Amino acid sequence: MDGEGGPGRTAARSTLSRGAASWWAASAAAALALTACAPSAGLGDTTAGAPPAASSVPAAEPSGGGTAALNLRGSTLDGGSFDSSRLAGRPVVLWFWAPWCTICRAEAPDVAEVAAEYAGRVEVIGVAGRGDLASMRSFVADTGTGSLVHLVDEDGAVWNRFGVVSQPTFVFVDAAGTTESFAGSLAGGQLDAFVEDLL
Repeated sequence: MDGEGGPGRTAARSTLSRGAASWWAASAAAALALTACAPSAGLGDTTAGAPPAASSVPAAEPSGGGTAALNLRGSTLDGGSFDSSRLAGRPVVLWFWAPWCTICRAEAPDVAEVAAEYAGRVEVIGVAGRGDLASMRSFVADTGTGSLVHLVDEDGAVWNRFGVVSQPTFVFVDAAGTTESFAGSLAGGQLDAFVEDLL
């Protein structure tokens, strides 16, 4: 079932900023026309030809509130370790992408630009899945997204946890831990409107 924001977006909040609401009303038809890259076998199932489904993303068991409730740990694409507890009380955008996804590749420069624009106020984390490490690293090098932290999710555990069945998908987490997701591409100003809602 679609959320209050319309097809592709499920809101865990009851209000949108005027910018996001205006954008949504003006581009609902365009958003429906966008098709996310098809999922790989074993990591979710979609109905052929149906628009990507969005899902409400509840926080895990509260562990002090805020984004610490996400409780994500793992390895980053550059070989470091990742622990979401460092993000407690900060707005976060999780960008789920796959190295072979042409839509992800096309929107990557916009994602990097938004991450740079909101640096210090909103953390943008890539969640790379459905590919091998070499392909993921090539994607980052080719798209200029090396300034982002990219969490490696080769087995799809993080994708499954957030109900992500297609890419790209964005999960927005505000400072209080309230989340909403959008399945599909959000380029430039569209992504800006969603990020502004987090502040």
